[in-house]
Amino acid sequence: MSGTRSLRSFAALLATAVVGGIVAVGAVAFLGGLEGDTTVITETVSSPNPPLAAAGDAMSVNEIYERASSGVVQITSTSGNIGGATPQQALGSGFVVDKAGHIVTNYHVIEGADEIRVSFSNRDTVEAQLVGSDPSTDLAVLRVDTSAAALTPLALGDSDKVEVGDPVVAIGNPFGLDRTVTSGIVSALQRLITAPNRYTIDHVIQTDAPINHGNSGGPLINSRGQVIGVNTQIETGGAGSGNVGIGFSVPSNTVKDVVAQILRTGRVDHAYLGITGQAVSTHVADTYNLPVHEGVLVESVTSESGAGKAGLKGGETQVVVAGETYVLGGDIIVSFEGKKISSIDQLRDAIAGRKPGDKVSLTIYRDAKKTSVTVTLGRQPASPQG
Repeated sequence: MSGTRSLRSFAALLATAVVGGIVAVGAVAFLGGLEGDTTVITETVSSPNPPLAAAGDAMSVNEIYERASSGVVQITSTSGNIGGATPQQALGSGFVVDKAGHIVTNYHVIEGADEIRVSFSNRDTVEAQLVGSDPSTDLAVLRVDTSAAALTPLALGDSDKVEVGDPVVAIGNPFGLDRTVTSGIVSALQRLITAPNRYTIDHVIQTDAPINHGNSGGPLINSRGQVIGVNTQIETGGAGSGNVGIGFSVPSNTVKDVVAQILRTGRVDHAYLGITGQAVSTHVADTYNLPVHEGVLVESVTSESGAGKAGLKGGETQVVVAGETYVLGGDIIVSFEGKKISSIDQLRDAIAGRKPGDKVSLTIYRDAKKTSVTVTLGRQPASPQG
C-alpha cells in the first residue's frame, strides 16, 4: 500500500515514528476552514538579512550551501523521560529565522518532547524552548538563548512565485548525517497532505530533491538562496521508508503566517466553518437537475459550528455518478462574501483568509431557491470531527 511518511527519525536502535500523511487525491475533503486550513494574517516575519541573491541571480548548489548551511540546525527531542521509563529520542532538522534565536521546524519533530536540544554547524549544542506549535500545518517555533553572532537567519521567499521545474536544494540531517545537501526541482504544486492532527495542509510543494528521515523541518531553498518550503513528508510508495523521489514541503507563505501568529500570541487559531463538502460536477448537476453547475455541495454540518448555528443543511441522499460518490439534498454554496465559489479549493482559501469570530456572507441554493446566510466562523477544533 502506498503512503507518505513524515521525516522524523528516531536515534539508532529505536523504531522510526511515522506521522501519517496520506496525499488527498479524492474530491471529498474535510475542508480546512471548513474543517481546518491555514490562517492567513497580514503580519509576516521579516528576516534581518536581505535575500542571499539579488533578483534574477541564480546560485550554484555549492554557493547556496556555503551561504545557508550554517543557518540549518539539527534538532534532537527526548520524550518519555518520566517515572523511570526508557526515554526515546527523535532526530530532525530546522533553520534559524532571526537574530533573536527563533528556529522553525516541524511539529512532529518535537511532538511530546520533554527536552529539545539544537546543534549548530560549529558543533555547539544548546537547549531550546518551545515558543508555540501548530499541528494543523505541522510547524513549530523554537527559541535558543545564544549569541546573535552564532545565528545565521535564512530569508523566507515568496512561495506563490514558485513554478514547476524551478531548481531547489534541501539541507538537513537525514539519518543523523548533519547538514547534508541534495538538489532537484519543483516537480508539482498545490498538493494536499495530511497534518499530524488529520487536517489537510494546502498548497504543498512537491519536489524530487532527495529527502529522508531526519530531514523533517529543514529548508527547501530556491536558486536565490531563499527558503520556499519546510520539508515535511515523503512518499514511500509502500516499498519502505526511504526516498523514492517524491517529497513534500509546507510552503513558505504558510510558514510566514504561522510563525507570525506564534511569535505574537504563542498559538495559531484557524478559522472554521464546520462542514464537509464536495464540488458540483457537470455530471451530477445534469443527472439530478441541480439548480447550478458550479458550487460546493454541503454534505454534512457539525452541529455546534458556525455553519450549524447559522442553519446550513447537509445532504441526506448518497448517489454515485461517473464513479464518484456524492451526498445530495443539502445546501449548495455558490459564493463567499460575494466571490464566486466553484471548487473546494476556492472555499478553503476564502476561509483561510479569515479569523475565528469573523462574520461572513454565503450565497447558497436550498431546494432550488437562491438565498444568503451569515455565518460566524469558529475556531478549529483539535482534530476533524465526524
